[in-house]
Amino acid sequence: MIPEDNRFESDPTDALPDDPGLPEGWAVGTPDGADAATVERLTELLRAHERAGRGWAGSGEDEVLVEVSERGLAMRENLVVRDPDGRIQAWGSVHDRAEGRMLFVHIVDRTIDERLADRCSGVLFEWAEAQARAVGAARGLAVQQIDTGSFAEDERQHGWLADAGFERVRTWWQMSRSVQAEEAELVPDPERWERKGVVFRLVERSGDGMPDEADLRAVHDVLEGAFTDHFNSTEETFQEFIHRLREDPGHRWDHWWIAEIVDGEGEGEPEPAGALVGTVSESPNGPDGSYVSYLGVLESARGRGVATGLLRTIVADAAARGRDRVGLEVDADSPTGADGLYVSMGWGTKYVTESWHKDVDVH
Repeated sequence: MIPEDNRFESDPTDALPDDPGLPEGWAVGTPDGADAATVERLTELLRAHERAGRGWAGSGEDEVLVEVSERGLAMRENLVVRDPDGRIQAWGSVHDRAEGRMLFVHIVDRTIDERLADRCSGVLFEWAEAQARAVGAARGLAVQQIDTGSFAEDERQHGWLADAGFERVRTWWQMSRSVQAEEAELVPDPERWERKGVVFRLVERSGDGMPDEADLRAVHDVLEGAFTDHFNSTEETFQEFIHRLREDPGHRWDHWWIAEIVDGEGEGEPEPAGALVGTVSESPNGPDGSYVSYLGVLESARGRGVATGLLRTIVADAAARGRDRVGLEVDADSPTGADGLYVSMGWGTKYVTESWHKDVDVH
């Protein structure tokens, strides 16, 4: 299920001036996601970026392939800057995330000369703005937002973002909770259980393992409804939503749960009220973990223990699978006080990230 055609400029020369301001011998180009050496180098850059920003690297080639593989390019475009030896020293990726919102990855080698790094950074920003105008025009918008992230301790990245006209708009706590084997008993059965008129269950799947489309649409509708008033929420079509989540290296259909209200005497259909989309956080050394990619509860169902029940379900599921942790992200500035629920259930902040935005006039 792939969304509409790519709305970006695929040729870097169409998105940059004839002279992008690089030293002699340096060049821009498009990375080949099918080339093992290219993927290896981009992974090296990404991991060094993570180590500098938060002290440790967690990504691997799978995360890079999300950006540069043929499937990923349905909604993305990439740019690399190479030195005279052909070595990639900077990498940018843009993602047409949803109408009005374009995500931007900005990575520059941590070992090259500061002046060269500044020039590479400037090229990535100029290219990203051109891509923002392209995707905004294709969507018929007057203004296109560029949304990029930074680790809270990455001062080099902060300086570049501020100089390029970006504003720091939000802080996110990246939280984690350890899981004990006995917590497999937190709920009767992670596949399906009920409490006080609410049923918590996995999305239904057919014999070939594929999920029921009606259940997937219910998850999408619940999350769209639950996040309507949240920070920077943008409407995402069902096709965009499914395509994007299936790209996640940790995606598994048996990590999607629905919470349904089943009050009454059996009259009427169950009402979807909450949803949790989980993923696998694989570890090369030691047990894997689970991750809460999305957790949403409709306003009409809040106060009924839906969020708590969904969280208990993924913890119990993780314990039953022999995993040692469950991670999630929470908006540090959210007025809902969701962090209080997470802390009360054992989550603690592992590191902090930030959102930086810039609005680009399309015309």
